[in-house]
Amino acid sequence: MYSIDLMVKEHENILKLIDVIRNACCEILDGAEVNVEDFEKMIQFARNYADKHHHGKEEIILFSKMTEHLGELAEKLINHGMLVEHDLGRLHMSELETSLHQYRDNPKTIYKLGIIGGAVGYANLLTRHIDKENNAVFKFAEKNLSSEVLESVDELTKDFERNAQEQGVQDKYLGILEELASKYCSNK
Repeated sequence: MYSIDLMVKEHENILKLIDVIRNACCEILDGAEVNVEDFEKMIQFARNYADKHHHGKEEIILFSKMTEHLGELAEKLINHGMLVEHDLGRLHMSELETSLHQYRDNPKTIYKLGIIGGAVGYANLLTRHIDKENNAVFKFAEKNLSSEVLESVDELTKDFERNAQEQGVQDKYLGILEELASKYCSNK
């Protein structure tokens, strides 16, 4: 299924960001200074690619079709599971950004702790979240949604992707990811 395959591939990109985040945090623990600019790029990727672009497709298209067509079980899974975790990821990014601004204005160890806490909280959450989506939520959708609904999800996803491509979303944020990965993941 096009849309599920695409979302799984996007998860691979998000997991690459997770590696970047963890390695950047380890460098801080090993005594490196916080690279504020790089963390700002991580936030930018998380908010615009992982959240708006990827979660946008999940929330607007797939999850809404699941809750519309699969009843109470899907509603609980989506509304009390996946969407709560999406919001928690946004909170971690907000906390990271706040600590990053505090550190930039006053480079104290306590703000480094906030940076690491927000970043690692996000990384740990998304690692578990992606595993649940790939191995449970997406399979549940493919198994239980009708072929007509699945085709609709694919068509809506293709439209979403075309619009994003016209705006250069994928190229921009995957370029940022590659830049960060070359710095934080090349020799790890």
